[in-house]
Amino acid sequence: MAPRPYWKGYLKLSLVSCPIALHSATSSSERIAFRQINKQTGNRLRQQLVDEVTREPVEAADKGRGYEYAKGAYVQVEDEELDAVAIESNHTIEIDKFVPHAEIDERYFDSTYYVMPDDKVGQEAFAVIREAMRGKGMVALGRVVLAKRERVIMLQPWDKGLIGTTLRYAYEVRPAKEYFDDISDVKVSADMLKLAQHILDSKADEFDPSTFVDNYEKAMVAMLQKKQAGIVVPKESGAPRMPKNVINLMDALRRSAGASSTAAKVTAKPSKKSKKRIEGQREMLLPITGKRKEPAREASKPATRRKAS
Repeated sequence: MAPRPYWKGYLKLSLVSCPIALHSATSSSERIAFRQINKQTGNRLRQQLVDEVTREPVEAADKGRGYEYAKGAYVQVEDEELDAVAIESNHTIEIDKFVPHAEIDERYFDSTYYVMPDDKVGQEAFAVIREAMRGKGMVALGRVVLAKRERVIMLQPWDKGLIGTTLRYAYEVRPAKEYFDDISDVKVSADMLKLAQHILDSKADEFDPSTFVDNYEKAMVAMLQKKQAGIVVPKESGAPRMPKNVINLMDALRRSAGASSTAAKVTAKPSKKSKKRIEGQREMLLPITGKRKEPAREASKPATRRKAS
């Protein structure tokens, strides 16, 4: 059964509308999380709100929301007043336009949601909107209010439903020129470029997120398991030092190209045994996380190729 929806409302295209629900497409609940504790007692710490002027503790019932219009001066705003700000995107995602998917700059992508019909009666209208976009290379752009803020949302067909991706506003994306203008214009020789391209070609593969391994979390799990068993763990950094011997760039490319060619032959057909080890990596984390392992989600379809910025 799908978890509780993050947002419920209507999807509207001209005069066609249907009830929908948004569910967060990602989760971080399985990551290792640390709590703040009292090092003397081992008890967990709780944060307490304190009035900045009087320094007195503030009860939860007295916690409010305010907009600072001048230094130290606030307009108090109630949740009911925010909820009463009536704009259509509070409860409706109205499709404003359709644009080519390849034209959207990837820097604007924010959070991703699964969009599904929320009523059997509206499934036909939902299917009509979904299938009208499928195979066209076009995505829909609409607006939705999430967490008391209106966001632009991009909709595209995905399996039986839609994927909704909120987009950042232009003022939220920093100009690349601020960072890249100081990079020197280096002319790469044809020989170096050819070697680098050979290395790239030898490492070319298909995108498969199931092969991603969080080595840092894996190392943390091993460390926590040792501490639980009463084994003293080192406090010095085990990070490898940078090599001191500086070699010629051309030589480095030649050696890398040779190593890549050898590695490509060895790993051309990975064994089933090694693949199984990767898929079972999460089992290594269970003793520490103490969280119930959920059934594996259905693998998503490969994303549409996006235009590089």
